[in-house]
Amino acid sequence: MAKQDNGMKSFNAAIDRLKKDVPPKVVKALIASANELAATQRRFAETSRDTGALIDSITVTLPGETTPPYSQPGGSRMAGENEVIITAGNSDVRYAHLVEYGTKSAEAQPFFWPALRLTRKRLQGRIDRAGRAATKDAWKGTQTGTDIKND
Repeated sequence: MAKQDNGMKSFNAAIDRLKKDVPPKVVKALIASANELAATQRRFAETSRDTGALIDSITVTLPGETTPPYSQPGGSRMAGENEVIITAGNSDVRYAHLVEYGTKSAEAQPFFWPALRLTRKRLQGRIDRAGRAATKDAWKGTQTGTDIKND
């Protein structure tokens, strides 16, 4: 007589596919969203253009890479395997926070957080859609197109 597993074998296989297939597809959406956000931040930073160094210092750090030293927010650190970090500033541009928030003698010229507030809903939607699609595909055991397109 055959032993029944009540579907546990297929369930465990689906969970294994979720662990393996979903994160890389979501990271693609994270990278696309981070690049779009960084481009918006660079456009917003144009108002503070003096040498262009601040604009050039806005970078996207990919998974496994290290953020530039003295970058804002948070300084130098390693991005996790499912993490993309956007920073402004580096060892030559250590004043990004002063431009963003202003000083006693200089008016604030925000570029970092306003760009995030402007694009957050769209970027989060892209990431959520990629996660849902990857989860559905992994659960069903199918592989569909995973190209991330600009909305």
